[in-house]
Amino acid sequence: MTDKAKIQESYGLYIDGAFRPSSDGSTFETSCPANGEHLSTCAAATAEDVDAAVKGAWKAFKSWKKTTNKQRATILRKIADVIDKNKEHLAMVESLDNGKPIRETLNVDVPLSADHFRYFASCIEVDEGSASIIDERYLSLVLREPIGVVGQIVPWNFPLAMAAWKLAPVLAAGDCTVFKPSSATPLSVLELARLTADIIPAGVFQVITGSGRSAGQALLDDPDLRKLAFTGSTEVGYNVAEAAAKKLIPATLELGGKSANIFFDDCDFEHAMDGLQMGILFNQGQVCCAGSRVFVQDTIYDKFIEEAVRRFKAVKLGMPWEQSTQMGSQINEKQVKKILSYVEIGKQEGAKVAVGGKRATEGTLAKGAYVEPTLLVNVTNDMRVSREEIFGPVAVVLKFHSEDEVVAMANDSAYGLGGAVWTHDLSRAIRVSRAVETGRMWVNTYNQLPEKAPFGGYKKSGIGRETYKSILDNYSEVKNIFIDIDDVPSGFYPAPSQ
Repeated sequence: MTDKAKIQESYGLYIDGAFRPSSDGSTFETSCPANGEHLSTCAAATAEDVDAAVKGAWKAFKSWKKTTNKQRATILRKIADVIDKNKEHLAMVESLDNGKPIRETLNVDVPLSADHFRYFASCIEVDEGSASIIDERYLSLVLREPIGVVGQIVPWNFPLAMAAWKLAPVLAAGDCTVFKPSSATPLSVLELARLTADIIPAGVFQVITGSGRSAGQALLDDPDLRKLAFTGSTEVGYNVAEAAAKKLIPATLELGGKSANIFFDDCDFEHAMDGLQMGILFNQGQVCCAGSRVFVQDTIYDKFIEEAVRRFKAVKLGMPWEQSTQMGSQINEKQVKKILSYVEIGKQEGAKVAVGGKRATEGTLAKGAYVEPTLLVNVTNDMRVSREEIFGPVAVVLKFHSEDEVVAMANDSAYGLGGAVWTHDLSRAIRVSRAVETGRMWVNTYNQLPEKAPFGGYKKSGIGRETYKSILDNYSEVKNIFIDIDDVPSGFYPAPSQ
């Protein structure tokens, strides 16, 4: 394996500015999914640990909520600087822990993470609140105040980037967080905590690790949280929403998807091939907004499939730390089995495998969790492989004739997170983008996820928007101070006569 320097032999729970073992001493192991090698031992939080983290966060909140926007903006920028300074290290930790290619984590995940902290620093520096005169005698002041201690849970597919999506706005708003990364990929978040220990005040950023059934559920059940924020599957999203409803607290949810990647016959063909691959092979297809339903206009369908098969066969699978690797491993054996089971389901439903559909076992790949880039053809929109989230490098290809037809097919889904349209006709691009029921539509690109552009879903793909300044409203309470500025009484209750 490549150099694992600076990955700790073991990590404790990060509570009140220090790493500590779990209350009962329990641990779990992390390994590299690309070859199965051990990476580190991590503490498994108990309900007692979660309670301690929440209490510590409330203690820290007493002073943290009093910090000014300028002070918090300075801290956010320092975090971004630390990420930049340690970008090679964080990228390698992410790649080892997750299995994704180093060139992806170094050039996409890590820079985007730093950008989010700088963006939210700028947002709060220009936040002015509002004031208005009402009926010439009343002054209304509208202020944003921190909501308190928030429980945040992120998935295994983008551990560091999802941490930035959650942590940057919660700190910017003046809240404290008890943060839980996936037990499959906890290391980059723990490293972020270690690297920012001298920047973020103790207790403001607490990190608990462990299984979702134990540590995660304890966090959802904690009675002292003021908000929950979750990114992950729709199935788990229901549990998070229910936990929030029981406590009458808000929840923001970024959930699953089955996004439509739509190719019209006037698209730039070379550009389209790149967009097809970026839509379904980026991060090994383990992307909530992956372009997993590929709609191709009938006039270019045969040409499209022929070239797509050639391109998919040429994709370089390899160890994540190798610069030549274009696609890394799936997150674990369980995910490999799930992906391949869907390929079999598709075949049973009548779909045909145009390319891939098997485990990749050549050479060193045999030790890891690798699946070949896969396209299923002869697919209809009512098949399970068209309707359920596979979360792997498997796209289903469907033929369409007209614009109205493809819009109807795209919208025939329980999800609405992402999607794209490929065409030279700008009017059609806008029409289709508006007509498809989804929170994000790309035009002639795919999987761009920068700050400043709101991201979130319609329907069962979630509630709320991230990567955009409006998320600060979800981490804040709105305070209104209403002042009578007239010295004359209202006269509604006149003084009784003498």
